[in-house]
Amino acid sequence: MSNETVIQETEKMLNSILAEEPEYFLVSIRIKPTNNIKVFIDGDNGIAIEKCVRFNRKLYKLIEETGMFPEGEFSLELSSPGVDEPLKMHRQYLKNIGREVEVLFTDDTTKQGKMLAVTEADITIEYTEGKNKKAVTQQLVIPFNNIKSTTVQIKF
Repeated sequence: MSNETVIQETEKMLNSILAEEPEYFLVSIRIKPTNNIKVFIDGDNGIAIEKCVRFNRKLYKLIEETGMFPEGEFSLELSSPGVDEPLKMHRQYLKNIGREVEVLFTDDTTKQGKMLAVTEADITIEYTEGKNKKAVTQQLVIPFNNIKSTTVQIKF
């Protein structure tokens, strides 16, 4: 079975599990050569470890029952995307409104600021240029097709 087929089948199974709890959604699925299936899910209000464990157990059982891996030789990792993972889905952008983000543009330049708004076509960030009395706060609307990646910045 090709990796593409395994990803499609795994996605179908996971979507049936997540259908019961629509506040959670699939972000991505990757398969490593060792039949290690890495599934990233998120929630509109984040996701607790207990939820990940529950979803992992249900999905593992479904994958086992399908016999996609006849010898049972696979491993499954299900987690939320780490803070260093770029945002991949529109829903992730929405849940991060109000947070500091770094946007990498398609021309490889970056801009950091607070994400104020998200529409179907673009995001709006607010950033400050200059220091002290010369500091000027500006807003920038960035179309999604100009964005290579967006990463949430964690401030301590």
